[in-house]
Amino acid sequence: MSSYKTLIKNKGFTLSAFSIAILAMSSTSQNASAGITESIENALKFGQADAKYGQIKLDLRYRYENANTVDTTKQTANADTLRWRIGYLTPKFAGLQVYAEYEGNQDVFTNNYNSTRNGKTQYDVIADPQQHELNQFWFTYTGIADTEVKVGRQRIKIDNDRFIGNVGWRQMEQTFDAVTVTNKSLPNTTVQAGYIINARDIFSKENDMDSQFVNIGYDIDGLGKLSAYTYLVDFQEAPSQNGNSTQTYGFRFNGGYKLTDEVKALYTAEYAIQKDLADNPLNYEVDYINVMGGVSAYGVTLKAAMEQLGGQDGKGFDTPLATKHAFQGWADIFLVATPADGVRDTSVSLATKIKGVKLMGIYHDFDDDTGSVDYGQEYDFVVAKKFGQHYSLLAKYAYYDANTFSVDTQKFWIQGGISY
Repeated sequence: MSSYKTLIKNKGFTLSAFSIAILAMSSTSQNASAGITESIENALKFGQADAKYGQIKLDLRYRYENANTVDTTKQTANADTLRWRIGYLTPKFAGLQVYAEYEGNQDVFTNNYNSTRNGKTQYDVIADPQQHELNQFWFTYTGIADTEVKVGRQRIKIDNDRFIGNVGWRQMEQTFDAVTVTNKSLPNTTVQAGYIINARDIFSKENDMDSQFVNIGYDIDGLGKLSAYTYLVDFQEAPSQNGNSTQTYGFRFNGGYKLTDEVKALYTAEYAIQKDLADNPLNYEVDYINVMGGVSAYGVTLKAAMEQLGGQDGKGFDTPLATKHAFQGWADIFLVATPADGVRDTSVSLATKIKGVKLMGIYHDFDDDTGSVDYGQEYDFVVAKKFGQHYSLLAKYAYYDANTFSVDTQKFWIQGGISY
């Protein structure tokens, strides 16, 4: 625990600051001015409630982040950034609709951090570079019954974002140049398929690829959703990325069953297998297991889960297009790549709401895929509050207590958002 004490001593923001943020958020007024909100909504629709002239989309998010690792070669990182997006969605005409969105991220007061693009390698990494980009530019066609075809740069989120997601936590999100098709012709069934030629990642960098996916989901009334999927991810930007080219096939069942009016059982069961694809220099086959059981009762949700990404011959199960921050702890210890011996994440979470304020804590225990090597533990906490449809506040904390993998790491965030 000596390393933990060192980490706390060297850090400007600790759990006491986290507690202050909770109290401040809890005391904040729950309702923004309804009149101002309505005026903004009308203005963004050019004064037309039915948006017959289209509408402007606006998203602002301010974030302060502090990142500190027990590493004498790196200084504690502090960043406060303002991410903004502005877009225009046309009205629908003959089944066609177009959307264009520009995105930028700007340092506000403090930029003592390594964004991976600013050259400040003396600091710990906070992956929010100061960049500007065309974030989305797509058109959709819905003239075919029960079908939507979307072409262009777009946000793609499949199931829980474990294999394909937009990495929405980071300030600059991940979007894709792709053709996607969503079909709901069959009862209770949603088919999603797509062809991706480029992923523009959170560093605002292009990653050329020749990737395809198919995800078929079937809703079972009162029980949950059963999904079957195939993800063929073939990177072609550079030879150094060939090791990320993979083919993955799997099944997922996720849902809940209402036991009484106040009690609901929660569950997830998922299995996938992954192999090398295309120019991947490795010849490997690893599996993925994800199980969760929980209960939601009287406003409190308790879950216990185990997610395992296997490892073989120096290669771990990989999800390069995923929203990885949502998995394996918020300190992002396993974000860059799965360890060669795999990783088993056993976790317990407890969540509730008090006067509209969401509170959640998660404990993670990390091992290799056999369970015999102890990587470390992590403690995560978040408090969040939404004010109507457009405003939000959040405070978040993560501490990774290393054993045999990586180093002790502590991160802290305060965030506010406006979205129309």
